[in-house]
Amino acid sequence: MKINSAEIVVSAVKPDQYPGQALPEFALAGRSNVGKSSFINKMINRKNLARTSSKPGKTQTLNFYLINGAFYFVDVPGYGYAKVSKSERAAWGKMIETYFTSREQLKAAVLIVDLRHPPTEDDVMMYDFLKHYEIPCIVIATKADKIPKGKWQKHLKITKEKLNLVPDDHSVIFSSETGEGKEKVWSIIKSFVN
Repeated sequence: MKINSAEIVVSAVKPDQYPGQALPEFALAGRSNVGKSSFINKMINRKNLARTSSKPGKTQTLNFYLINGAFYFVDVPGYGYAKVSKSERAAWGKMIETYFTSREQLKAAVLIVDLRHPPTEDDVMMYDFLKHYEIPCIVIATKADKIPKGKWQKHLKITKEKLNLVPDDHSVIFSSETGEGKEKVWSIIKSFVN
């Protein structure tokens, strides 16, 4: 997909701050520091539209990125980060749950996991939550450049088994470094947009 424009439109914490247009949305979920911002930047060929940080817990709002004026990537706060107060975590949880369970424009969740390791309990919980609410899911197994290509399928199989991935959901081996999987992700997203 050719990216002509990409901009952050709004950082929202409650529904009345969400964008008003009825454009398709894809929510990016994943552990703190798993590489959601790097994923966004790679997908739209930008160095730092989505700010990356070595400090987990950087994203604390729902960040709506308008792509080609046609659809949104919605970056949601990462989960599983310990250095946040319980009350803050509960507030994020509520904000994320409200978005996922009430947003009609949401076409699919993009769940980003680390291909090098089996999904965490938090990853499994997130996937189960998405399935409970019947939200289609695209699992992005990122950091593929960090392991030998010959081991990719073995690691992906572990990921799918641990998440108990349903046959209708997609899984893509991805690298923000090399661009591996990028075209495949775009074709899946296009299938949801059309």
